This record gives sequence, structure tokens and C-alpha cells, in this order.
Amino acid sequence: MICRILLLIILTSHVCAATFVVNVTQSSYQTEENHNITLEWTFTPKPGTSSRPPDIYCELRTYLRPLVLFLVVNGVEMTFYHDQQFRGRVQSDRDALREGRLRLHMSRLRTEDSGQYWCRLDTESGWGSASCEVLVSAAADLPPQTPTMIPEQEPQETTRSYDEAGVVAAAALLFLFFIFILFFLIFLLRSIAKVTMVHTSS
Repeated sequence: MICRILLLIILTSHVCAATFVVNVTQSSYQTEENHNITLEWTFTPKPGTSSRPPDIYCELRTYLRPLVLFLVVNGVEMTFYHDQQFRGRVQSDRDALREGRLRLHMSRLRTEDSGQYWCRLDTESGWGSASCEVLVSAAADLPPQTPTMIPEQEPQETTRSYDEAGVVAAAALLFLFFIFILFFLIFLLRSIAKVTMVHTSS
């Protein structure tokens, strides 16, 4: 309501002034949430007038009520009157304003930022207004990830070598076991032969 009163004061102060043309450099914008955009209006001040910066009133027009996007009165930015939805997310380019361009940088866009943005500029040479459309869509869902197939591991040469070594070791042990049995039998037979010879000689 207060912003409307301030705007009414601005309009009344320039009601008899000649109008000047205000244009938008882009009539519509389309982007995704969490992205940033720059809205731009252009105007041409009347030559010979003072260099006083224009009074600016910008709003997002919604079905329920207008939301104040940006407000400048007598060169002072009235951030207190900015709607809560835009606080901390809108910045102006003062250098561009001196060149006849109103540039508003909007960051971290939300889907509720979609709509018609209307700006009115008032100077000593007159006033003018223009609007543009902004469409902010929800961020695209991440594509579903396909399950990663784990390739079957081929038998490695090292495993095969270990198996062959085991077979060789087992064969060697078995061979030694037979050698041990053979020597044991030879020793046993010799012992029996000696005992037999002793009994025979007696």
C-alpha cells in the first residue's frame, strides 16, 4: 500500500510532463529455477534536462497483488519496500542506468518468480513504462542411472600357477612317503635277516 502511495506521488509530479519511450530489450525470458537472469529496460532521456537519476518502480504482477521488485525515489533505492520474495536477490547496474538502461540482476530464481514484470521510469523529461514475461520452470530431474554391470573376472594366471605348484608339491610329498616306506621295509628285512642268522649260528 505504501509503495502504491509513493508511486502515486511520482505519477502526480509528472502528470503534465511529456512522455518518453521505455522499451525492453527482450520481451520474454525462459529459464530454470536456481539460475540467474538479467532483465533490461531502455530509455532515452530528453536532451538538455538535468542528469538527475529517474524514479523507478518495478513490480511482478500476480493475480492476488503486485509484488514490488525494485523501487528508487530521488536516486535512493528503497530496499525496505521490496517484497520479501525478492529481498537479497535483486541488484541494479548503476553504470548502465547512466547510459539509459535499467538492468536488474535476479539470482537464485524460483518457479514462483514467473510472471509479468512491469517497470515505470519517471524523469523531468517525462515518464514511460514497459513489461516483459518471465517463465521459470522446475529444474529437470536427473536422468535415471543405469546399474553398473560388474564384468566377470577371468581366472588369473597367478591363481593357475598356485594350483599347479600345489599339485607338484603333493606329488613330491607322495614320492617321499613311498621312499620312506621302501627304506623302512629294507631296514626291517635286514633286521629280520640278522636275527635269523644269530639263531642259526646258536
